[in-house]
Amino acid sequence: MSGSTTVPAPQPLDRGSGPRMTWRLLDYWATVYKRTWRGSIINSFVSPILYVVAMGVLLGGFVKADPAKLDGAHSYLAFVVPGMLSAQTMQVAIGETTYPVMGGIKWHKSYFAMLATPLRVADIVLANLGFAIFRIGSSAAVFVLVMAPFGVFTSVPGALAAFVIQLLLGLAFAAPIFAYSSVLKDEGGFSIIYRLLMIPLFLFSGAFFPLSNLPAPLEAIAVCSPLWQGVDLARMATLGTWHAGTALVHIVYLVVLAALGTWLAIRGLTRRMVK
Repeated sequence: MSGSTTVPAPQPLDRGSGPRMTWRLLDYWATVYKRTWRGSIINSFVSPILYVVAMGVLLGGFVKADPAKLDGAHSYLAFVVPGMLSAQTMQVAIGETTYPVMGGIKWHKSYFAMLATPLRVADIVLANLGFAIFRIGSSAAVFVLVMAPFGVFTSVPGALAAFVIQLLLGLAFAAPIFAYSSVLKDEGGFSIIYRLLMIPLFLFSGAFFPLSNLPAPLEAIAVCSPLWQGVDLARMATLGTWHAGTALVHIVYLVVLAALGTWLAIRGLTRRMVK
């Protein structure tokens, strides 16, 4: 069976469709994670935290803090932590919606097996995105708990808000990347995502230094990136420097991106797999 194999369109269901069927895929993803969780420990939990300790605690000790130049942060550690937290969310979201999606379509063909049951394409996409959100949430929760003793969060509600922001930011990345993965014929296209999207965003979206340090054209481009929207939201939450109007713009931006990406993902996978 080739990667372009399609299956007959499922017949209309008279029972069990919708969120109930999506929820039933929980068993599948729980089984997958039970067998693969060890492989995610380093990338999802250990590496980001080591990065923060190295960049924020050790290197940051040599950076003279100027709240006026660090978006209100009293130290470089307080400035870099929300950026690293958001960058980790982006990496986990991309990791969960590139090769795993390609595997479901082309390699182990689990999506075809799912479609042979009463499940719909929408159920498959939503369940997969739900699992991605679980992975993002679990890694973000560990990150927040580990960094809390360093005094980088000004309040408990701020830390909780930074965690919730990661869920929205993660979906804003996961859904469009899923849509892209669903139409790729082979894994070669993922190099574009990792080299031309993830790495530039990681370096130039305000995680390590204020965007005002960039030349004006690059700053304008960086402001449009979803990662910067998430970094700025998380920074406002952790530092307690909320600006309602700016926060609302960020949230609307990420919600629209997540909704549009989900629609495109369902549409792309339907065209790929259903006649």
